[in-house]
Amino acid sequence: MPSSPTRLIAHLDMDAFYASVDLLRYPELRGRAVVIGGGRRHQPVMRADGRREFSALRDYTGRGVITTSTYEARALGVHSGMGVMKAAQLAPDAVLLPVDFDEYRKYSRLFKAAVRAVAPIVEDRGIDEIYVDLTDLPGALEDGGRAAGQALKDAVHAATGLTCSVGITPNKLLSKICSELDKPNGLTLLSFEDIPARIWPLAAKKINGIGPKATEKLAGFGIHTVGELAAADPAFLLANFGKSYGAWLTEAAHGRDERPVVTYSEPKSISRETTFERDLHAVRDRAVLSGIFTELCVQLAGDLARKGYASRTIGIKLRFDDFKSVTRDLSLPAHTLDARTIRHAAGTCLKRIDLTRRLRLLGVRAGALAKIADLVAPQGVHAETVTPLLAREKLGHDTLPLFRTAFDAEPRVPHT
Repeated sequence: MPSSPTRLIAHLDMDAFYASVDLLRYPELRGRAVVIGGGRRHQPVMRADGRREFSALRDYTGRGVITTSTYEARALGVHSGMGVMKAAQLAPDAVLLPVDFDEYRKYSRLFKAAVRAVAPIVEDRGIDEIYVDLTDLPGALEDGGRAAGQALKDAVHAATGLTCSVGITPNKLLSKICSELDKPNGLTLLSFEDIPARIWPLAAKKINGIGPKATEKLAGFGIHTVGELAAADPAFLLANFGKSYGAWLTEAAHGRDERPVVTYSEPKSISRETTFERDLHAVRDRAVLSGIFTELCVQLAGDLARKGYASRTIGIKLRFDDFKSVTRDLSLPAHTLDARTIRHAAGTCLKRIDLTRRLRLLGVRAGALAKIADLVAPQGVHAETVTPLLAREKLGHDTLPLFRTAFDAEPRVPHT
């Protein structure tokens, strides 16, 4: 085991976060199977008798995907990432609620502020999870972090009314695993000595970083659990999984992870995407797609401006009706946060994709970011384009003919 000084790292994961936030607004749904993944038409309706009427999952039609679900729905086999239509077959009586990201972001800010008031060294890992370094918190090392972990849970609940699960171990890798072991509302403490009993019996895929392909390949070698991975010959793993990943597999299986809790990091990319209510065709739905495409580029330009970044790589993401996804990127001669430049670059990327299949998702991404303050003159940046509203006016429908994209012409058909 590592001989480095003792650390105490917590991973805090909110319990069924989106669904739990919605249950604060609709407490009458507590204890019921609830699925988050609907659209605006699935907003609850207030009846004349003062009671709310909710959409039933069985009545859903469309191509949506489950964002999350309550634990009651999960017990019926409904999980995030599943198609809503498939979920309706498993849990037809479940309640369907629309996604409300503004509300989720509000509660995300609340729970993170509450945690920082208790322990200030926090690494933000997304809307519903964080790492917290408890090492230097007074008294934390004496009880393995139990009192500190409970203080975090109490602070989150007091600030939001929501529960969370916390794993506390010597490093981030183990804490991430442990926060899942006793959900919901769990507090799990683990030392290196506990690894053989609590970690090695788990499926290898429970380690964050072992995805479906690696899981399948490991299974082909008869390696199914973390313990079996820990017992594998390191040389064998290097030979079959490569020098870097093979070495990491050995380290991870033994619970070794020296990564620090990073309180701030520059974003690698900023993106905007949308999933359509129905599959759209590049020719027959050209006007709709062109409008959506332009709006995504305008929103992305606004995001860059608000966050103080410019981008030198613009990319797109498409998901087709068979759920296959493709991406394309284009490097620019200079950094930009201009909506017009982003739209033109993204349109160029579209021309490199076969658009004969219907589309279910469209996204635009800005990568190779740099702070605006560090750049002399980002490409195409004018005062009016930094303001999202003015940028939207600049890219109105009257100017759409200026942008010759794949949505403005017949789709490219591959040679046969």
